[in-house]
Amino acid sequence: MIKYKLEHKRHPLLPFRKFLLRVFSFFLFSLLLIAFSLGIGTFGYHYFGEISWIDAFYNASMILTGIGPVNEMITVKAKLFSSFYALFSGIAFLSTVAVIFAPIAHRMLHMLHFQD
Repeated sequence: MIKYKLEHKRHPLLPFRKFLLRVFSFFLFSLLLIAFSLGIGTFGYHYFGEISWIDAFYNASMILTGIGPVNEMITVKAKLFSSFYALFSGIAFLSTVAVIFAPIAHRMLHMLHFQD
């Protein structure tokens, strides 16, 4: 587990430059989460759906962004994978948004609790 220590409300506000570095590092982590999720989807659609790599990537991208499936899944295995990947994608999308906005929300809350 990655442990990331944020400043306590009694500590001074992080300088803006360091804050931007923190936002950037959280953004990079969210990109890793998206890439991992796309990798699972691409491999699964290629293997279970028996479609080409580019179509599998396209399908995984569309499901991950919430737009919906592109290719119809014919076999039972493909339909099961597609169902579970859609559920996983919803959680992955919400997690990614939470990771991106976490340092911003923390800074806003820190400003509200800041004491002179």
